[in-house]
Amino acid sequence: MANSFLLGLDVGSSSIKCALVETDTGVCRWRAQSPTEEMAITAIQPGWAEQRPEDWWHHVVHAVRSVIRQSRAQPAEVKAIGISYQMHGLVAVDSRGVPVRPSIIWCDSRAVKTGEKAAQQLGTDFCFDHYLNLPGNFTAAKLAWVKENEPVVFERMATFFLPGDYIAFRLTGERTTTVPGLSEGILWDFREQRPAHELLRALDIPASLLPRITDTFGIQGTLAAAAAEQLGLQADTPISYRAGDQPNNAFSLNVLQPGETAATAGTSGVVYAVTDQKPVDRQARVNTFVHVTHTPTQPRQGMLLCVNGTGSANRWLRQVTGLEGYEEMNRLASAVQIGSDGLSIFPFGNGAERMLGNRSLQASVHQVDFNRHGRAHVCRAVQEGIVFALAYGHQLVQQLGSPTRVIRAGHANMFLSPVFREAFVNTFDVPLELFDTDGATGAALGAGIGAGLYPTYADAFVGLKRLSVTEPTAPLVSAYQEAYHRWEVSLKRQLDW
Repeated sequence: MANSFLLGLDVGSSSIKCALVETDTGVCRWRAQSPTEEMAITAIQPGWAEQRPEDWWHHVVHAVRSVIRQSRAQPAEVKAIGISYQMHGLVAVDSRGVPVRPSIIWCDSRAVKTGEKAAQQLGTDFCFDHYLNLPGNFTAAKLAWVKENEPVVFERMATFFLPGDYIAFRLTGERTTTVPGLSEGILWDFREQRPAHELLRALDIPASLLPRITDTFGIQGTLAAAAAEQLGLQADTPISYRAGDQPNNAFSLNVLQPGETAATAGTSGVVYAVTDQKPVDRQARVNTFVHVTHTPTQPRQGMLLCVNGTGSANRWLRQVTGLEGYEEMNRLASAVQIGSDGLSIFPFGNGAERMLGNRSLQASVHQVDFNRHGRAHVCRAVQEGIVFALAYGHQLVQQLGSPTRVIRAGHANMFLSPVFREAFVNTFDVPLELFDTDGATGAALGAGIGAGLYPTYADAFVGLKRLSVTEPTAPLVSAYQEAYHRWEVSLKRQLDW
């Protein structure tokens, strides 16, 4: 398949990433990102987080044009397009497809009370039996918040989208969504295998606002002429894959089977375990969604544990300290002993944390000694605090019956830090495999499957390269477990306040 490429988009809250993958090898040859610095998140009230969907599209255009310019690929050589996107957001559009308000994105916590009210109305047992989750602070609850608090805006709505649905709409003009997407918005009834009509009725949301359901892998639409002109691509190019960023990250790492686990540590941090069961955390700290490879005959669910502030905590530290960059921060952190000389940091400053019962605990620093602790201690304590928060949540995943033998991650974001990798492996006490892949590359490979260019998943992953394996060692496990235990005791005290 010489001169044949697949294009993948990863629509994050920080930036839009684009990958151009060579079809016959499955290897990403060119990448682009827009903007080069992080996109702004507007928070006009505490706990709110919004972005303009039009800005995502603007950066999609820039990223795609950049990768095409780098590669000098001809428009006809791009055979299919795949989309990965930030989960749980709400995009509300009118009859013309124009957003009627900014998107309420994943880390916005304004709808917690709205979701709790809906759970009480339906009954928590009903919610867990049908949705495997509570409405919580997910897309359905955000939509109900708009109806309750912005009725004029709600009246203008014709359709609501997840962020990836909106980008697919801009590409194709088709108003569609997927079953995994509906499940992540708590809009899918696992028992009845249909949209969550009872929840929509409880929230007084007309079912007519739902987009049409399309397959995760398959022709979801083709590139409209106007979009093709903006992007510099060929009209009628198929859009053939769409998935939320965390299921897609697992897919990118070839995490497809029960017992396999993926992790990310970008703006947020996630542990994502695949299962063929329907696990339910009755405290709604861990969430179960439909995995991208799910079929009626081979069920696959993804258990998702999220910490909202991981890379965002490290970025904040860089901004407030004025340090030159992450390499300098890693160098300072590596000069400090495990446990940060007693300093503990809790990275919960990015909205309500599901694993803490939807509480907004806020970030905090504990046990500061002005005579001992300096910038290096803070640099290490932030990285350890992120790892410890993920490990705290990982315990919940294991309690739900998903033992972890190995964790796979992309060689990116926090996993670029040697201190972070060491802390992660030895706190979790499991091997870590790092791969040369990312969400945009995974979206491109998914598009190849959806367009029929790869007969099997194995064919899509022939180019997936494992870069390293890091094993835990007994002395380091002991040291990190001691530091983690101290951190955990302090966290539980805060939760009891």
